[in-house]
Amino acid sequence: MERTGPPARFTGLVAAFSAALLAAGGLTALAPSAAAADVDLARNGGFESGLDGWSCTGGSGAVVSTPAHSGTSALKATPAGGDNAKCFQTVTVQPDSTYTLSSWVQGSYVYLGAEGTGTTDVRTWTQSSADWKQLTTTFKTGPSTTSVTVYTHGWYGTPAYYADDLTLVGPGGAPVELPAAPTGLKTGTVTASSVGLSWTGSTGATGYNVYRGDTKVLSVTGTSATVTGLTASTAYSFRVAATNSAGESAKSAAVSATTTAGGGDGNGGDLPAHALVGYLHASFANGSGYTRMADVPDSWDVIDLAFGEPTSVTSGDIRFSLCPVTECPNVESVDEFKAAIKAKQAKGKKVLISIGGQNGQVQLTTTAARDTFVSSVSKIIDEYGLDGLDIDFEGHSLSLNTGDTDFRNPTTPVVVNLISAVKTLKAKYGEKFVLTMAPETFFVQLGYQFYGSGPWGGQDPRAGAYLPVIHALRDDLTLLHVQDYNSGSIMGLDNQYHSMGGADFHIAMTDMLLTGFPVAGDQTKVFPPLRPDQVAIGLPASTQAGNGHTSPAEVTKALNCLTKKTDCGSYTTHGTWPQLRGLMSWSINWDRFNNGEFAKNFDAYFGD
Repeated sequence: MERTGPPARFTGLVAAFSAALLAAGGLTALAPSAAAADVDLARNGGFESGLDGWSCTGGSGAVVSTPAHSGTSALKATPAGGDNAKCFQTVTVQPDSTYTLSSWVQGSYVYLGAEGTGTTDVRTWTQSSADWKQLTTTFKTGPSTTSVTVYTHGWYGTPAYYADDLTLVGPGGAPVELPAAPTGLKTGTVTASSVGLSWTGSTGATGYNVYRGDTKVLSVTGTSATVTGLTASTAYSFRVAATNSAGESAKSAAVSATTTAGGGDGNGGDLPAHALVGYLHASFANGSGYTRMADVPDSWDVIDLAFGEPTSVTSGDIRFSLCPVTECPNVESVDEFKAAIKAKQAKGKKVLISIGGQNGQVQLTTTAARDTFVSSVSKIIDEYGLDGLDIDFEGHSLSLNTGDTDFRNPTTPVVVNLISAVKTLKAKYGEKFVLTMAPETFFVQLGYQFYGSGPWGGQDPRAGAYLPVIHALRDDLTLLHVQDYNSGSIMGLDNQYHSMGGADFHIAMTDMLLTGFPVAGDQTKVFPPLRPDQVAIGLPASTQAGNGHTSPAEVTKALNCLTKKTDCGSYTTHGTWPQLRGLMSWSINWDRFNNGEFAKNFDAYFGD
């Protein structure tokens, strides 16, 4: 969130990220010749049947007749914007077996690799090849690996590359057998509208189907899921089946759960079924003008005070004060401000302190900073009688140390200490404590492609850095409202890039949160979906408030698609979520400046 106009922050991040990735380079290996008994498992590796068997991101691939290494055809793939023109196929293999991957390539920065090997994923590359050059690498599959994905790709901002005669040579894939039924199915968090489930995975499974009674309600790749859209105070029965290319296993033993009566889910959940969240410029002024707390329109259900900021980046000492009279001539007194907060709360509104923002970099590098953070935030909450905390860490507040590659078990101090600090605050204030987060897409959805500095180093360590925080605090989290603005193009679950400004971007970004996704493409590290009542869509209130303003008509389309599966355009969601909590906006001030257009559209849509 910005104090002034929108920065080109995200664009710079993506540019720096791409440059760092390019500098990182790749791993090159020469493989021994495969045994005579081995076979080539790649389908249509000579591209003589067009793109049959292949998928290419962003529609980047095509088959051409020249140049061709052999035969009459070759692959031509063209990077564009944020798309590196990745072309790939999934191949059935045998566990504990050695394979040789090879392809002839031509062009600048051409990569060849295999992922999902179950051991160490591999890639090799050439920086520049005006003529055909053979790339070769080798890998061994893991003890339960039955398929791998082989791929080629180019690099951002480079011309088209060519590939031909791609082979994957090794033991032929034996017929895939059905996996056994999952075991250990149990329930987790239960709310008025959802039930969390987890189970023990089945060897050879590539996914799982979740059944409510006899109805399949979810398909996931991990061993946990949250079934949503349930009715309060109702008993349900659930079973799970494992899947792979051979089909579906028998179903697991059933477990039963009864949803709660509603009225709260233990994480500040006594919000309206559909809530409007807004940031109030309380400590500063900008072009939108200062809005007194008493003058905040009743449409806003959650009011985030912007901002609490640290005395220094690493101190953990957070301070908050009202905008000075010299900057905001119409600012109320502290006593009037506190009285107005109480009046809002009496109407059922929640008032939170938002920590961070564009200028408030917070890095809890030590346990001392963590403890100072807890005590100083507690002091603000107690002094103003607030309902909870909003985490709006931006810029360099969160990044992952090299080697911290699993969002489920973070090791980076700034991440570990933040999680610990928030859990301490939650324990102190109890189940009514409202916890919200407002990360940028770079720190969340970009994690579908890149996470931290990556397995080879060199990536921007901030990529996906919010994911371990969200995951560790998901049982305490009231709302996640990712900023769908000031963002570069982001790849969605359809492996296409989506850009700001229309319904499509919000649909794709929100679908990722409600469906879950493999982090950095690793199917063994799947970020589980959030409950729909934990998710709101973050948007700028006006064209002045931030890049990526979305018209009311497009906002309505996004809501229709996500809650009713209508007006979805070209993107197909993985579910329908009528319990989606609502919208967040930067900001209340900018919406008042714009004659309340954002809040009016929200009220009209949800009938408030």
